[in-house]
Amino acid sequence: MTLDRARAALGTGAWNDALTELGALAEDDGPQLADALEVQAAACYGAGDLERSIGSWERLHDLHEQRGETEQAGRAAAMTALHLLIDSGLMATVRGWNRRAEELLGPTPESPVWAVVAMVAGYERFFSGDPVAARELASRAVELGRERDVVAAVVVGRTALARLRILDGAVEEGLELLDEVAIELTSERVDPLTAGMMLCELVCAAQGVGRHDRAREWTEVMQRWRPGRAVGGINGRCRVHRAEMLRWSGPGEEAEAEAVAACEELRPWMRREYGWPLVELGTIRLRLGDLVGAEEALLEAHEHAWCPQPALALLRLAQGRGEEALALLDEAVAHPLPMPSKERPPFVELRVAPLLEAQAEVAAVLGRPQAVARAAERLEAIAQRWPGPGLCAAAALARARAELAAGRPAVEAGTAAVAAWADAEAAYETAGAREVLAAALDAAGRPDAARLERDSALAAYQAFGAALDVRRLLAVAGQGEEEPGERAPGPPVAVFERLGSSRRVALGGVERVLPDLKGLRYLERLLVRPGEELHVLDLVAGEADPQAPEGVVRVDAPGLLVLDEEAKAAYRRRLAEVEDDLEEAVRTDDLARQEMAARDRDYLLAELSRAVGLGGRDRRTGGSAERARTSVTRSLRYGLARLTEQHPDLGDHLSRRVRTGTYCCYEPDPLSPVTWRLG
Repeated sequence: MTLDRARAALGTGAWNDALTELGALAEDDGPQLADALEVQAAACYGAGDLERSIGSWERLHDLHEQRGETEQAGRAAAMTALHLLIDSGLMATVRGWNRRAEELLGPTPESPVWAVVAMVAGYERFFSGDPVAARELASRAVELGRERDVVAAVVVGRTALARLRILDGAVEEGLELLDEVAIELTSERVDPLTAGMMLCELVCAAQGVGRHDRAREWTEVMQRWRPGRAVGGINGRCRVHRAEMLRWSGPGEEAEAEAVAACEELRPWMRREYGWPLVELGTIRLRLGDLVGAEEALLEAHEHAWCPQPALALLRLAQGRGEEALALLDEAVAHPLPMPSKERPPFVELRVAPLLEAQAEVAAVLGRPQAVARAAERLEAIAQRWPGPGLCAAAALARARAELAAGRPAVEAGTAAVAAWADAEAAYETAGAREVLAAALDAAGRPDAARLERDSALAAYQAFGAALDVRRLLAVAGQGEEEPGERAPGPPVAVFERLGSSRRVALGGVERVLPDLKGLRYLERLLVRPGEELHVLDLVAGEADPQAPEGVVRVDAPGLLVLDEEAKAAYRRRLAEVEDDLEEAVRTDDLARQEMAARDRDYLLAELSRAVGLGGRDRRTGGSAERARTSVTRSLRYGLARLTEQHPDLGDHLSRRVRTGTYCCYEPDPLSPVTWRLG
């Protein structure tokens, strides 16, 4: 029987086989249509077709309602709400479908579906900033789930209650409750989708209060659990968490690789929440010194109505636009966006902690001692209420910046900040704290101790791959050790020759032989044409065929449609649902709900607009140029890092003069020109 074969394929994770087996069953109005639609919904979700999956649940709701099967229609409505909650980030549509489920389930108060309704409603209230209602509904979900044997409702409700205890300030108690949930999630009693989503919640809960130690533990649990079990976007979510861990510890290249892969994997499932992995990618690229790539990721996150701060403000600071950076942070702190964030729900001060941390940094650079002090005081109050290594370290560093900015002795505060970040096992942040401590030691007249701190920071930045930070510290070291005119001019010729599978490099009497890495071959093509911008597709094509001329073999294959026709139709339905929710919010004078519904509406309108280009043509994303840009940037960066290890002078020159992005270029130094001998 075809339906049985489809169910069997579904059970093994063969999503496309299940859809093939279904054939026309999910389209014909036959006796098996309801069962076929449910199988189709699960198979489409597993295969990454989110809109068709949700559309199948909607069709199932309509079918049962037409047949007068109100309980079954209520269940389909609740499942529609659940999937919108998991991946869309559109709380207005979640409320609409859950309310529809409640109306349909009215005649059957003993139905187990009520546990699902309470579970969804509790998390919707959690993400919408209503902790009182969230606690009441989560408790009801646990009670009904136990009474009616709905395991998912029990574990989701318990997770929400534990997170609410953490946000109440009972951090250790809440984390212990989540430890208990984690044991349950890895058992066979919990379905894979619920288990994966709640493991993600556990990591987010720990991240939100700066408990990176616990976040690492739960990320490892999630990593061990997911092979053969993860469905939908769970693999991608796990990658985001691994990227977060690497963003703290390094190396940065591995962090970027995980973030890029996460974005690739999550694109089919996530909608508004897709801004989450994009911000992570942008933050990592900023730390690596890829300002162009960072800006691309952060602005795309902003297009998804996801707050790109504080990373975007720190990017502006790195671009020399400090006043703009501080203005962006002031606005974000004063008016934080009510996003459905899993790490920092929109109803506690925790959501502004990263903004305050960046605000203190930017204000210190701009010489605004009062602004630094205000940010430090508020961050200290947050760390006191939600104590955790990460938050306490951030507050300690902000206090050190404030003391230094005010002209007071900051050595003790700087030392405390270094120790706190080191205890949190955050290598990049520890290096930043060492820079602040070095400045305090300089101000105290202790240059040797300051140099030691800068040397330690430099080593940490080099290990991470933080190119801009390395250059800045090398410049500081150079200014401190030499007077202008002391350094002898370098030789006019640099060697960059290929010798079979190796490459010989030489400058200033120092010669080294390295493996001929792909990134070094890309670099050679840039050196051959100094000052010219080469498209990444030309570089990739040239690597495949060195004799191929630039601009001739390049084929920019189109990517996926931003929104296909089915997705656009789904977005229009969501828009109507949001409008209904907005009207009800206006009638009940619920200002907070009005604001969130208006943001959902603006997001949907922006997405529909973004999907259509000039002349009504559909836009595409994720094409070959986008993939090539990521690949070429990573290869160039890796090659330059290996070159710098062997020949620091040559590597430093090239790291400063090579620009990456969609177009790459070697820009000769007009003050210290180098003649290249290429083989």
